[in-house]
Amino acid sequence: MRGRWLALMAGAASIAAADAPRDWQATLSADARAFHDQIAQDHPGPYNQLDPAFARRNDAGLALALKRATQVRDYAGYLWTMRGYVAAFDDGHVALDVQKAEPLALEWPGFLTGFDGAGRQVVRTVADGVALPVGAVLEACDGVAAERLAARNVGAFRGRWQLASQRATQGGRLFVDARNPFITRPVRCTFTAAGKRQDVTLAWRPLSDAEFDTRFAATAPRARPAIGARVLADGTRWFSMSSFDGDPEGATAKALRPMIADMARDRANVVRAPRIVLDLRGNGGGSSEWSQQIARVIWGRAAVDRAEVSSEAVDWRASTGNLATLQGYKAAWQASPDGSPEAIAWAGKIAAGIAGARARGEPLWRDASDAAAAVKANEPPVAPPTARVFVLTDWGCGSACLDAVDLWTALGAVQVGQDTSADTLYMDVREKMLPSGIAQAVVPMKVYRGRKRGSNEPAVPRYRYTGDMRDDAALAQWVATL
Repeated sequence: MRGRWLALMAGAASIAAADAPRDWQATLSADARAFHDQIAQDHPGPYNQLDPAFARRNDAGLALALKRATQVRDYAGYLWTMRGYVAAFDDGHVALDVQKAEPLALEWPGFLTGFDGAGRQVVRTVADGVALPVGAVLEACDGVAAERLAARNVGAFRGRWQLASQRATQGGRLFVDARNPFITRPVRCTFTAAGKRQDVTLAWRPLSDAEFDTRFAATAPRARPAIGARVLADGTRWFSMSSFDGDPEGATAKALRPMIADMARDRANVVRAPRIVLDLRGNGGGSSEWSQQIARVIWGRAAVDRAEVSSEAVDWRASTGNLATLQGYKAAWQASPDGSPEAIAWAGKIAAGIAGARARGEPLWRDASDAAAAVKANEPPVAPPTARVFVLTDWGCGSACLDAVDLWTALGAVQVGQDTSADTLYMDVREKMLPSGIAQAVVPMKVYRGRKRGSNEPAVPRYRYTGDMRDDAALAQWVATL
């Protein structure tokens, strides 16, 4: 009986512990320290002589997070503190990947704004009963100019606010109260509509998650076509690639592999089409191996190997975690029946290089060559395409999507559409769960040396499209006129 009583008491204690409120100050402090330490251990920045302030930025971010932790009492405070820490790096590859989100009671004043092509914040969506027209231009709120307000309330917690693409994608959050305890939501704002000034006292109200999704999407609409190929009536070959996700067994890989295989089998007809459109709308990056494979099909391996693109070299942080990540990539690709020999060779070489640097006690390992190119070094050149090749981009194109633009335009493709996003010289991320289990820290493993496109510099199209990027028919007609 005594044993049973003790077991019952232990069970009751476990339930009570599970139901106990989380100590958010301790949770945040532990996660912020772990995030800081992963940056210090796995990111190349601390040893990048061309970025001497990097370690200080990391330390300053932790210091601010720990200071804010003293004010944090709930999940919202945790989330916005961590987002502010991440934003301070101004790097889209340093991220917080939330795995266990808690609901936030959102509110809004019945309208949302978004950035237009001229950099103004204009009303994009309005609820019934709100006397504010779509298209009205925000001038200021509570004496704070619109530009400064957005930078303070949104940019400081999203980062890279100097980029038009970031303002386009995140600007719609200005009038969403997501319980950020470190900002003050606006009370009275001034707009200009039809040449007239309009002062509005904001009446904040609940915003459901479903309505937020719809309203926020209206502030910066973006097309995400399904991955696949089609032939237009005029013979144009149109290849949609809305993701370059690197998971060998993921949905992206299962869609891209057959598309690229079909492209290779039908290359003779593809490269003789009137035009080829490589559609990157909706693509936010992933693995650059996909764009390499597509380039080899269209232009041939010899041309790809000769292309002056990307960088002069890459320095990888030689950490235990990064080594394990590359070894994991190689094992996964080897185990997959569709694993690319190039990808396997690449992962193997990087892993071996990192291991060698670690054995020598070196914090960085420099890769100055393309290991994968040696897999089929004797492959003969192919005839270049006679088709005009276009790369269609939108403002969400970043990371491996930008690598694709760099490579394909270096080979002769013409960029069209919208300005892309941008990235720093730090690339190829790995994830590690933070102590709380709430989120993963996402940290780059390598840094480019001598890349032609600068840090946080977008790729600008030769022909800019000003219409609705979601209208496939209109886009196709427009491309046909170029």
